[in-house]
Amino acid sequence: MRGLRHINTMAFIIKDQMSDIVIRYSQYLRNISGRSAKTVDEYCMDLRTLFRFIKMNRGLVHSDTDFKEIDVKDCDLEFIRTITNLEIFEFMNFVADERNNMSSTRQRKTSSIKGFFNFLCVHEKLLDSDPTETLVRPKKKKSLPKYLSLEQSIDLLKAVDGPFKERDYCMITLFLNCGLRLSELVGINIDSILRGNGTLVVKGKGNKERSVYLNKACLDAIDAYLKVRPIPEKRTERNALFLSSRKTRISPKTVQSIVNTNLEKIGLGSGYSVHKLRHTAATLMYQYGEVDIRVLQDILGHENLSTTEIYTHISSKQRQNAIESNPLASMTSDKLKGK
Repeated sequence: MRGLRHINTMAFIIKDQMSDIVIRYSQYLRNISGRSAKTVDEYCMDLRTLFRFIKMNRGLVHSDTDFKEIDVKDCDLEFIRTITNLEIFEFMNFVADERNNMSSTRQRKTSSIKGFFNFLCVHEKLLDSDPTETLVRPKKKKSLPKYLSLEQSIDLLKAVDGPFKERDYCMITLFLNCGLRLSELVGINIDSILRGNGTLVVKGKGNKERSVYLNKACLDAIDAYLKVRPIPEKRTERNALFLSSRKTRISPKTVQSIVNTNLEKIGLGSGYSVHKLRHTAATLMYQYGEVDIRVLQDILGHENLSTTEIYTHISSKQRQNAIESNPLASMTSDKLKGK
């Protein structure tokens, strides 16, 4: 086995608990497949859950051991070679029935595990057979995304106030106009704003860069914020667009708190979040701008068109108008009888 080195993108507790072969897989995901640090962490946590289940199911740990305390550091390649197709299926039943994982979570776990065994069989050629070969990804429940109406979006912008109102207004404006992900907004650098063509370069999933057009509302909000933006003391923070009260790059948690606070001001607390602003931007563009679905896909940075298609839902008003426009809408029985 080749020499291994730990990567700092994996959550410390996960890195410290996993065997060398899993760490090698995490390196492959991060450096070869280009997955984000967050995705790498999630995949490794899924494998940790799988190994804990198998050790528990095989009776390799004391019956009263807390599931979260089961050590998987010893789950090396020799252990992994013994994992069977039946155990994989039992694990998927376990996370569905015992842990009540949603279909979307089980989908990710399936991808994590299948990807891991594919890595061992195809990329590293360390296994002769793949126990996940017949494992099928569970169907993801399709539901319409929750979003703000145009009126609610305007109310949200009006609600922004406080000592950092220019910064907070600018962030919410970018969310609502550009449909940015939380990680994309936090990662914006000043030099990624290209004034010449009015675009912003952001890093999306898998570190893939894309250009986002900035309309007048976005450019005005950025200019207003830059006039009051403090100068960071640390040179490493000087290129970050959005800064915290400590003059360091703002954290995702802080942005979430700011957005939630302003959503609560307009009576939209439960069920709404930063990601709902991304849904809102996409929905408003599609409903009011008659944006082609493939253009919307490019704006949002979706890899698959099917992901974008959830925004093609039609508003209640549009449905009502469609029904009312039917030429038979006013044709009552009385009219038909000539009364």
